[in-house]
Amino acid sequence: MIRVLIVDDSVFIRTILKDIFGRSPEIEVVGTASDGAEALELIDTLRPDAITLDIEMPKLNGLEVLERMKGCRHRPKVMMLSSLTAKDAEHTRKALALGADDFMLKPTEIFKVRGIEEELVTRIKHLIEIRAAVKATGRRDRVARKVVLFGSSAGGLQQLDLVLSRLSSDLDAAVVITQHMPAGFTAALADRFNRICPLPVRESENGTLLKEGEVVISKAGYHTVISAALTGEGIRGGKIVHSSAPPVHAVRPAIDRTFSSAAKVFGKRTLAVVMSGMGSDCGAGAADVKAAGGTVYVCKEHDCLVYGMARSALKTNSVDRTVSLRHIPEEVVEAVGRMEADHG
Repeated sequence: MIRVLIVDDSVFIRTILKDIFGRSPEIEVVGTASDGAEALELIDTLRPDAITLDIEMPKLNGLEVLERMKGCRHRPKVMMLSSLTAKDAEHTRKALALGADDFMLKPTEIFKVRGIEEELVTRIKHLIEIRAAVKATGRRDRVARKVVLFGSSAGGLQQLDLVLSRLSSDLDAAVVITQHMPAGFTAALADRFNRICPLPVRESENGTLLKEGEVVISKAGYHTVISAALTGEGIRGGKIVHSSAPPVHAVRPAIDRTFSSAAKVFGKRTLAVVMSGMGSDCGAGAADVKAAGGTVYVCKEHDCLVYGMARSALKTNSVDRTVSLRHIPEEVVEAVGRMEADHG
């Protein structure tokens, strides 16, 4: 049973959410709070598994609650549920930096709140499934001979939550994620992913080697370029080079730069996966991966908030397969295994 605390200053919203969760046999509402101060008290005494958290509230707002939760003895999963989380990107970025686990838009028209029932219940369950999936894993120190690349933008963060939480802890490839995000927030993103992924996750650092079984988040503000590297033992691999070159597609990091440069180093041992996102970043990079003998997957349209990036890859005729979001983790593992069989 998933124990949920509802935090919202609207008595109507609290009532509706309590009714929504009450319809699920797997969820129990253990309490409600009308402001941030009350929420902190109830988190400490009720120890819920998850909370829904509004942003605009009296006494303490949602962002202040997240800040003070850092000192709480019990830290539940946090679903931001506010009309601000989609409209105001700054609030979203601050919530992410402060440790929020997921975000949903609360409809501004009260009569539409019930319309989010199915998605809300599913995503609350998903947050707890992520926690259950996390397990300790030994840290490896082998130079990666294979690489898995993820390109992600608008709508991709929640997709990456699911994919990373279900990756195999035995994945014998490096993983590089390039997510469109403002400078200063990818370190917090890496920390967030590190809490849910069976593999270690870190923000990229200039000059570091790509290692098997590690996940690297491209540092915002720089292009992540993958350059060929030769270790002292004579092992060929790839290393990260941060580039301050002008933005590509008006973004930095650009996914095209990461995909194209990695394809030159890893060739047939490259898998590129395009997630949700707007614009045309990914198209040229996907074409380069395919031209080098690598493999390109895109997430199916019905699982994406925005399909612009995936569509740009499809237009280049370089996509090997479209994959539903829930099947991406297993498809990644199988593709990496085929690299071993076909090119080992």
